[in-house]
Amino acid sequence: MLAKMAKSFFILFILALVGYGVYYGYISIVSLRSEKTNLNSQLTKVKSNLDYMKSRDEYKINVGLQKQVKDVESGYQDAVVVYEKLLDLKNKEKDTAKFDAQFADILGLLAKLNYSSAEASIKDLTGKISDEQNKISAAFQPPKTAIQSNTPPSSGYQAQTVTTDIGSFFVEIVSADLNSTRVIVDSASDSDCGNNCPVMPLGDYVSRSGAYAGVNGSYFCPADYPSCAGKTNSFDTLLMNKNKHYLNSDNNVYSTVPAVIFSGSSARFVTQSLQWGRDTGVDAVLAMQPLLVLNGNITFTGGGQPKEGAKGSRSFVGTTGSTVYIGVVFNATVAESAYVLHSMGIQNALNLDDGGSTALWDGGYKAGPGRSLPNALLFVRK
Repeated sequence: MLAKMAKSFFILFILALVGYGVYYGYISIVSLRSEKTNLNSQLTKVKSNLDYMKSRDEYKINVGLQKQVKDVESGYQDAVVVYEKLLDLKNKEKDTAKFDAQFADILGLLAKLNYSSAEASIKDLTGKISDEQNKISAAFQPPKTAIQSNTPPSSGYQAQTVTTDIGSFFVEIVSADLNSTRVIVDSASDSDCGNNCPVMPLGDYVSRSGAYAGVNGSYFCPADYPSCAGKTNSFDTLLMNKNKHYLNSDNNVYSTVPAVIFSGSSARFVTQSLQWGRDTGVDAVLAMQPLLVLNGNITFTGGGQPKEGAKGSRSFVGTTGSTVYIGVVFNATVAESAYVLHSMGIQNALNLDDGGSTALWDGGYKAGPGRSLPNALLFVRK
């Protein structure tokens, strides 16, 4: 009897639990539906408020201003790029009046906020400048006094035409023996400089250092480039000058920019500046890029920089054994200059600044004088 009563009580208890669970589940479902309805209602209100805000004049004005600012920035940046291309052209072609006039019209369009017409004119002018650069390159002829030779001089200056599988190139080169010549780097500033940095013509560097030959040095931000505002005539790469002062040392601790180090009768080329410490016992350190030739092998065959792929004057410093070379490969891309130097049997070579900065000195200007420079690489007799 007791067993039957216990069983009945257990069944009633189970039914009560089930009933409570069903009731609680129902309440939960109702609550969840209510919460979902409430969330939907709140989202609807948020959407309504957003639509209202977007319809207000303040929002529309702000969106319009944002677009206008973006158009102004884009127009300015594109105008700066084409203007710097025009400056590069002026280094080769003195008569640029028609291009100057079109650029003036572009500035007028930008001033009137006529961005679409300005962009179309910028694109057109960019194409015209490129075509003109190509015409100048095609018309380039080396001087009649240049000798035909793929061998660099054993010493001194030589103007020569080098014949390669990719064409003939005019080269001006100065050779020296490191046993009798010391290579130094002179800089207009004796410490780091980020803006409004001092500059000098190559001839002044030669004169004040008692050098007999020299070439322009590292890339820098020239004063005539609008994009260089706030960093005029500054350069970022590592350098140790003739006073044993290292410039830009802090920002080149982990630099992957190649460098050349001259010491006594030898030279060392490193693929990354970070491979070199801050030894002041050497004669000169100059970091630049790209490295053109290393141990007799071409190390640069092309890059992503537009200026590297354009025809121009390509300054370099190179070595073969204890012989050091400075010079200029004319009317060549950076990759072509590497090929030319390799064809001349030069074992190691580093690209230097070029274009409007190109300058080579041997008893006087052989190329240039070009722009005033923040630094230069020089030959001094021991």
